[in-house]
Amino acid sequence: MTAEGHVLFALASTILAKKLELSPALAGGDWWHILAGGLLTCLLPDIDHPKSFLGQRLRWLSAPIARIFGHRGFTHSLLAMMGGILLFTLQLTPAMIIPLDAFHGMIVGYLSHIIADMLTPAGVPLLWPCRWRFRLPLLASQKGHQLERILCLAVLAFAVMHPQGSPLIKPVALPSSVMSLWQTVRSGLFPEQAA
Repeated sequence: MTAEGHVLFALASTILAKKLELSPALAGGDWWHILAGGLLTCLLPDIDHPKSFLGQRLRWLSAPIARIFGHRGFTHSLLAMMGGILLFTLQLTPAMIIPLDAFHGMIVGYLSHIIADMLTPAGVPLLWPCRWRFRLPLLASQKGHQLERILCLAVLAFAVMHPQGSPLIKPVALPSSVMSLWQTVRSGLFPEQAA
């Protein structure tokens, strides 16, 4: 995915995360903090590619990371995500104080990049160092980046139009017979929880 696509997808993701109130910090947070946080980190996973938008500007950092991990390696994994969260929550110096809502926006921005790259045929190694690639190749088109732009703009339009505080999908009401059957199966599988 291109830098433009990642920025649009991160913008949509942070708007949707705020509107879905995914965390108390996002629910009550400042829009500007959340959007800035998301946009700040949405390109960060591509630091492992010297020709990426960030890689060209931070070649001194990008080149060694690319040599060690390769593109779409460690920086596109859940392990990198957890490491980043740990780094920010440790707050090694008093100058590293980041508002909680901006921090949650940064997490959403980073995750949006990984999710967007999962939409490509190459996928991402979520469980790095395991080499399994997770993908849902919706953007397999070889006709430029028009499909990517259309998808990102559609997701952005959906995020903007989605009502604040409304769930993404409405709960499905199951018939009482299905619920009764589920309770019977559940009590058979997990008798200690049934009591």
